[in-house]
Amino acid sequence: MTDTKDQESEKKSTELIDHPSYEELMQKLDETEQKSNQYWERILRMQADNDNLIRRTERDVANAHKYALEKFAIELLPIVDSLELCISNVPPHLQETARSIIEGVELTLKMFYGAMEKFGIKQVNPVSQPFDPEFHQAISMQSDSSVKPGTVISVLQKGYTLNNRLLRPALVVVAKEKE
Repeated sequence: MTDTKDQESEKKSTELIDHPSYEELMQKLDETEQKSNQYWERILRMQADNDNLIRRTERDVANAHKYALEKFAIELLPIVDSLELCISNVPPHLQETARSIIEGVELTLKMFYGAMEKFGIKQVNPVSQPFDPEFHQAISMQSDSSVKPGTVISVLQKGYTLNNRLLRPALVVVAKEKE
């Protein structure tokens, strides 16, 4: 008797359990696939963002190494300018007397130039070249029939680059058209 009661109660409980229909199962499967695709797209975006961040960080670190000398180099440029002025501004009547001093300053300048070149610092000395606003700063314009208009006639102060990045523009005088 207890067996029959158990069987009847089991039957009733299975009848009460609602089995989903095929359409409902397919709808749930579609919803699950959509969620799965959304999560997959999120993962892909996050991976791409992470890869971009890594590349950006590597580029920033490389630039930091490449341009670490920038402030130091800018501080050295006035010293180089002073040494160049020292050589070019010796009065003619004192040149023979000061020859050994001038040679010493020239050797010091060569050492400066060599050290600067070694670390990627290059001079911008554009005499007789076309004016380039990226690397030159025009201080004035003069008429000069011997050169084409827009050509640098003289350099008042040399410019410098660090690994092709401008540290200081060259201050120049540029030829203008005849009036």
